[in-house]
Amino acid sequence: MRPGGCRTVGTRETEQVNPAAEAATVDQLPLRDFGTGAFGIYVHVPFCATRCGYCDFNTYTAGELGTSASPQSWLDALRGELATAAERFATFPTATPPVSTIFVGGGTPSLLGGDGLADVLAAVRANFTLAADAEVTTESNPESTSPEFFARIRDAGYTRVSLGMQSAAQHVLKTLDRTHTPGRAVAAAKEARAAGFDHVNLDLIYGTPGETDADLDASLDAVLAAGVDHVSAYSLIVEDGTALARKVKRGELPAPDDDVLANRYERIDARLEAAGLSWYEVSNWAASDSARCRHNLGYWDGGDWLGAGPGAHSHVGGVRWWNVKHPARYADRVAEGGLPAAGSETLTDDERYLEHVMLTVRLRTGLALADLAPTGRAAVDRLVAEGLIEVTGNDRLVLTDRGRLLADGVVRDLLD
Repeated sequence: MRPGGCRTVGTRETEQVNPAAEAATVDQLPLRDFGTGAFGIYVHVPFCATRCGYCDFNTYTAGELGTSASPQSWLDALRGELATAAERFATFPTATPPVSTIFVGGGTPSLLGGDGLADVLAAVRANFTLAADAEVTTESNPESTSPEFFARIRDAGYTRVSLGMQSAAQHVLKTLDRTHTPGRAVAAAKEARAAGFDHVNLDLIYGTPGETDADLDASLDAVLAAGVDHVSAYSLIVEDGTALARKVKRGELPAPDDDVLANRYERIDARLEAAGLSWYEVSNWAASDSARCRHNLGYWDGGDWLGAGPGAHSHVGGVRWWNVKHPARYADRVAEGGLPAAGSETLTDDERYLEHVMLTVRLRTGLALADLAPTGRAAVDRLVAEGLIEVTGNDRLVLTDRGRLLADGVVRDLLD
């Protein structure tokens, strides 16, 4: 059994785009108005110092880019895209809502340095109004952070930091082609807290070939020693086209074992729950309601967001679009005017229903039975009998502990 594992929605898709779709949407998107949910902004930073073997995100090393793009050309293009989007949104019947959340991801945003990340936030503020209590998150690689870095971005207005830890075992990091040392993530988390960040997340990846129960326990010990208030834990997925996938195909590494992954998930959940971090989404645990990642909740609850940067995906009022991927092409398209879209789709009622069920089931708050179509309601009694879901007193469908391990299957049964 593989724990149902959906990474952050809407930020890291890598689908291939038909060139004809790019030509059809370069100047116009079928945007009409905002939806009724929260409005957030995701900024994609496409730069990495090295490429991790398991990663299929839209990222580039300096060697891969050469002179075709740079952090400065990317930032200039980002400013242009944000300005163009704000102008387009100003034509909507509904006024642009205050931005409730910002998430700077990648890639490795911390490679921009504290001043660079301050410039990113300034670019958003120049074009959009932030809510008074806006959550502003940046991802960071522990090796490209320092006490001075955290102090600078805290002063700039960031309120939350997410650090890529993956594992505390050196040999696991080596298999993943991660460059940071095992203890650096914990040190970085403590530096972030010392700089005034109340909300700090550590990311774990479990199920890497060669990882043992002892390795996972050591990683959990380190996470808890860091004193963070949020943990994300994802099972390793071998993505096609990655260096890791090629090693598995050649027989150099074994593929992750589903039963091992399920046991590891249960081990993680037990340790985190005992330490006071409760799950609120299948792959995410928080120490309190305020520690939950509001930006990701915006995705899971069907809100609107603008995705800015190469390859970023957006969703506004039932319309989804995605940007061209390469940073140089992205900058060229912004310079040409208009949004740098590579393609778009207007979601049908059936597609919106599918996404609502798929994402909401994964939340601890669950899915309202009233939101299910008749075919879905017909499956509820069977899923309850199988111990995969329970129905709460307020008529919401919530995954059981066993159901979390089989979340994808539960969703399929509800949608069949």
